[in-house]
Amino acid sequence: MTVTATAALTTAGTLGTLYVYGIAPAGIRPPRAPGVDGAAVRLLTEAGLCAAVSDAPASVRARRRDLMAHQSVLGDLAAQGPVLPMRFAVLTPDSAALCAQLRSDRARLTAQLDGVRGCVELNVKGAVVPGYFAELVRRDDTLRALARRTRRRPGYEANVRLGEALAKGVAREAREAARTVLARLAPLAVRTAQGPVDDEQVLSTSFLVRSADEQRFRQAVTAQARDVGDRLTLSVTGPLPCYSFVDAQSAPAGR
Repeated sequence: MTVTATAALTTAGTLGTLYVYGIAPAGIRPPRAPGVDGAAVRLLTEAGLCAAVSDAPASVRARRRDLMAHQSVLGDLAAQGPVLPMRFAVLTPDSAALCAQLRSDRARLTAQLDGVRGCVELNVKGAVVPGYFAELVRRDDTLRALARRTRRRPGYEANVRLGEALAKGVAREAREAARTVLARLAPLAVRTAQGPVDDEQVLSTSFLVRSADEQRFRQAVTAQARDVGDRLTLSVTGPLPCYSFVDAQSAPAGR
């Protein structure tokens, strides 16, 4: 199966096109929350699976109300059991095509549902704390010598060199703290998925956590935040639908 998702605009065009929210085991109740563009959400059931869908509007824009509607439908599904969430603006040509794909991909989709059953996704981000200089200079012989030379012979170039060295040192310490945090949190999760990082945000990892362990995981994040708070600011987002732990090929074919 292939993904059709856009962050800006997707034109539905053909009568019968469906907007797909997620896939779940058969037997759940239809979500009560209205879908994108206020459309009623219904379930298509096939081969022991069901897909939550609504009629696709003429266009799907990433407006806040529609993004929130998408999330609300997924939240309703997740409250009932495992769900394979689709990204915003995933379309399928019609119900027949979707049902055919549920049949052909039944084994793989069922295995993925089993893999996220009883779990939530929690995302942990870590941002560099600026100004972590005094302790760094105290412990780093090279930086301490550079700081002394800059004090003895101050000037623009000397200040730039010292500033660059301090910035690199702070980032290095933050990355080391991020590795420590990840090593402490990973054993509390079923799986992890690495997200994009940069010089400022040095940690971005999603954790697949059993719902029963969510509170323990959050407590562990709080403890780590205390331990590395001088170098790294930690934040937790979630619980989220398990986007990071669903094969992209799970999405229905569309355009």
